[in-house]
Amino acid sequence: MKNKTSQPFHDQDLTIPSQTWGIFFISILGLFVETLFIRWIGTEIRIFAYLQNTILVVCFLGLGIGMFTSSKPIVIKQSLFPLTIFLLLMAIPMTRLALGNISEMLSTLEDFVIWSNRARGDLKTQIILLLAGLALTYGVLILIVDIFVPLGRILGRLMNVNQNPICAYSINIFGSILGTWAFVLLSFFYQPPFTWFLIMAGLLALFIFWSNRDKKLNFALLGVIILLSWFASQVPGALQVVWSPYQKLVVRENEAGALGQYEVEVNNNSYQDIMDLSDQYVSANPDIYPSELKGLSQYDIPLLFHPEPRSLLVVGAGTGNDVAAALRHGVASVTAVEIDPAIITMGKELHPEQPYASPGVAIINDDARSFFATTSEKYDIISFGLLDSHTTTSMTNARLDHYVYTKESILQAKSRLKDGGILTLTFYAQRVFIADRIERVLEEVFNQAPLVFVVEPSTYGRGGVMFITGDMENIQKQLAVNDRLAAYIKQQQKIYSLQLTHQTKVITDDWPYLYLETPRIPTLYYLLIGVTIALFARSYRKWKANDNTALINRTFWHFFFLGAAFLLLEVQNISKASVVLGNTWQVNAVIISSVLGVALIANWIAYKFPKIPIAPIYALLIGTSLGLYFVDLARFGFLPYPTKAFIVGTLTSLPMLFSGIVFVRSFAIAENKSNALGANLIGALVGALLQSITFVIGIKALLLVVAGFYLLSLFTAQVQSKVKEKMLAETAK
Repeated sequence: MKNKTSQPFHDQDLTIPSQTWGIFFISILGLFVETLFIRWIGTEIRIFAYLQNTILVVCFLGLGIGMFTSSKPIVIKQSLFPLTIFLLLMAIPMTRLALGNISEMLSTLEDFVIWSNRARGDLKTQIILLLAGLALTYGVLILIVDIFVPLGRILGRLMNVNQNPICAYSINIFGSILGTWAFVLLSFFYQPPFTWFLIMAGLLALFIFWSNRDKKLNFALLGVIILLSWFASQVPGALQVVWSPYQKLVVRENEAGALGQYEVEVNNNSYQDIMDLSDQYVSANPDIYPSELKGLSQYDIPLLFHPEPRSLLVVGAGTGNDVAAALRHGVASVTAVEIDPAIITMGKELHPEQPYASPGVAIINDDARSFFATTSEKYDIISFGLLDSHTTTSMTNARLDHYVYTKESILQAKSRLKDGGILTLTFYAQRVFIADRIERVLEEVFNQAPLVFVVEPSTYGRGGVMFITGDMENIQKQLAVNDRLAAYIKQQQKIYSLQLTHQTKVITDDWPYLYLETPRIPTLYYLLIGVTIALFARSYRKWKANDNTALINRTFWHFFFLGAAFLLLEVQNISKASVVLGNTWQVNAVIISSVLGVALIANWIAYKFPKIPIAPIYALLIGTSLGLYFVDLARFGFLPYPTKAFIVGTLTSLPMLFSGIVFVRSFAIAENKSNALGANLIGALVGALLQSITFVIGIKALLLVVAGFYLLSLFTAQVQSKVKEKMLAETAK
């Protein structure tokens, strides 16, 4: 095949020595900047850590509008100005604080639980705060959309002039894979946002150099952006700032008398404390640690319910407080599971009792759910620490901790208990229904009501609701022989009456929404959908997309439905794979890269076999999508990791392979490539918004929606006449 993508590109806006390199670098840049904003904004404005799809949606919107208007002038400063404005707002402490407060403003709604959200004032005050939060959100999202429009125009124009669409699209996918893994590499080395922006600036500099407009101004703006990104990354008063693969971690040294020697913040919010509760330290500071609570901290209590604990599994081990308590009680073998490697490192370096240095402690950097499925060990005590991650996984509505508390997960945990074993679970339940849900799950799994009481906050710990279950005979015996423990629990139950209803919906792998009281879409999602519609209308008019786009065009709707179906299918795959393979950042990165890799294979098949009848491909596509509805991939969780990774990867990739073939066949014969890609992105945008229906119907039912969208794409496909098949065959030569 003669590679026509290597030809130079030149018009009034850009002079690029090679179309190949132009498509390649703009694809890397687009994916890298998209990932950068999802990660960075979700950290600095916490509400978007819960709503990562919001940032994804506006990135798609900007790129889509750019594709629709690719024939209009490409003015790179139109990206640089909004980027400069946003970084300036984040670099000034006062405006940065105001944007950070969007989280508190939007959390006045009672149906969406985030850290420390509280109803503020009367109804009027709450409405004002909500409207202010939505207005600020709209302003932030406008800036993001405008940043991406010129990038979309560059890619759209390069794709339009290219004479080999399959090859060009393959280069686009390959560049996107490299963009993904560039960010993975940065995450692996804990690189801060300043490094991210330096790399982004290097990629932008290429297109400024190739641009025929405003070079001096653009390079000046790029310098300002680099400078502002440094100021925007600073955290005054921090002992350590670490950007782990999951979150921004800030360590601060506490004053004497505070809860713990060090405080760890996650995404600018207090998260956990590193505490010295050794007998020596507690005894030496009676003014800080009251003697009546000595030995009854939330870290000690789990160890008191087993007569002779020799082995302990802690999931959500954090910086090591639970592990230190186990060592103080003489537990010989402790397994500490923690998903964030940076938090483990902080525990090793900063915990005064040095629990992670003990030879009796095995440290496992993994997702708790994954560990339950893969370990063959059994334990006297399994303790769920304060395991509550308030960030969502990539492209899904599920938070990192959701699958740890499902009925299926607790069943796996139960299977890891020895005879006479005890399971304890501590959770900071901000709402009674959360405690009720956990109680119901434990009751259904263990066929008995757990012991439930509140551990009040004190200098011994932040407290929370504690659940004790397992061998109830052992539990009762320990209460009978430990008067202090029994009296403490009785007192706590008297002071803090939880009033559990035993009616809250139990969470499962199909409906894992721990923080949602009932199956319904939270009001905040409806409001953000409204904001997105307003953004689309504003951007469509501002960038004059109506001059180039016919929304009632059959081709538009074909690619629109393909984009919506593909996005929802990807969400389904990530959700299923995270249950079986683990919810770690590495797994998510591999899944996303695999999706793009399957698209490359589809391109190769379409190139090699351009005359494959499309009807059988659609039949296989819709059939495999529906087939996955009836396959419970979690049943493969016990298999060796390579085996289950192969099985899960193969099963989830099949519909994506057929989808990729359909897409590239349609793309190859589309008259306007940029409009086709734009429609596909707008469809993906809608697919991302439609994810919210999983709050009502569950995750598995998404496959039915996916199949429906693929059927609609079939009905709106162009009839592939012999002439068009001939065009496709000639293109592949």
